[in-house]
Amino acid sequence: MSPATPKPPQQPEHRSGFACLVGRPNAGKSTLTNALVGQKVAITSGRPQTTRHTVRGIVHRDDAQLVLVDTPGLHRPRTLLGERLNDLVRGTLTEVDVIAFCLPADQKVGPGDKFIANELAEVRRGRHRTPVVAVVTKSDVVDRATLAAHLVAVDRLGEQGGGWADIVPVSAQDDFQVDVLTDVLVGLLPEGPDLYPDGELTDEPEAIMVAELVREAALEGVRDELPHSLAVQVEEILPREGTGDEASGRPPLLDVRVNLFVERDSQKAIVIGRGGSRLRHVGTQARHGIEALLGARVYLDLHVKVAKDWQRDPKQLHRLGF
Repeated sequence: MSPATPKPPQQPEHRSGFACLVGRPNAGKSTLTNALVGQKVAITSGRPQTTRHTVRGIVHRDDAQLVLVDTPGLHRPRTLLGERLNDLVRGTLTEVDVIAFCLPADQKVGPGDKFIANELAEVRRGRHRTPVVAVVTKSDVVDRATLAAHLVAVDRLGEQGGGWADIVPVSAQDDFQVDVLTDVLVGLLPEGPDLYPDGELTDEPEAIMVAELVREAALEGVRDELPHSLAVQVEEILPREGTGDEASGRPPLLDVRVNLFVERDSQKAIVIGRGGSRLRHVGTQARHGIEALLGARVYLDLHVKVAKDWQRDPKQLHRLGF
């Protein structure tokens, strides 16, 4: 009797899919997205509601490809812009394979978190039955007792929807358990091939990323009301004639023209600063990031304009891309 033919070794399964990061404004979603990807793909700020659209960051592994979707903070809207941002998040929740609900360790579970938990309970009970991982962000800024109490509160918060798929405390700043969170999210993805080419870290258009870098620089050190009133739009990115050198591979200088929109003249004065000093600082800060992004020298031309009450005006919202 001939020996049985040995079975070929089984290939390890490959997983791929989308994970959406949600949470109330300023819960650390964008910082965590950057930490998971290993490179900056989303702007960060200490100001709430910095993220204005979904940002995709791509995590490449031999056994998986995890596409992270950073979203604006879910909140009780006060403007038409707020309503549209919430609609954007809700639409995203129905299209992903797993949801990461970010709850900062340095803030007690509050009404905003309960509001989001109710939304996620509907998603978990709906036809998609999308698993939700509770992610306790900023774990490095509290002591062990505070963190333990927060984890218990987060666990209780999930009871209304049947419980979380997992609870993972992390610190994006200290890289604490970021790899553990990646493993948890990947484990909840379906089997499938890569969705993006190897090495690609985001699918954001260059003009959007340039606008976000300018907005991030403009939000540093400004008054509380300005973040909600500031919109940035790239007018053009053009190579300047006669500045490149094909023989040496030196790219041409890029002329980047950007408009910053605010709602009132008083806000325009804040952005520009005395004698234009603040706007020059914004330009210098943003230019470094834009040059790194585009791989070329940049001449950044910034203009501040007033679009009165644009957050509440449907026509202006449409013109600004919302």
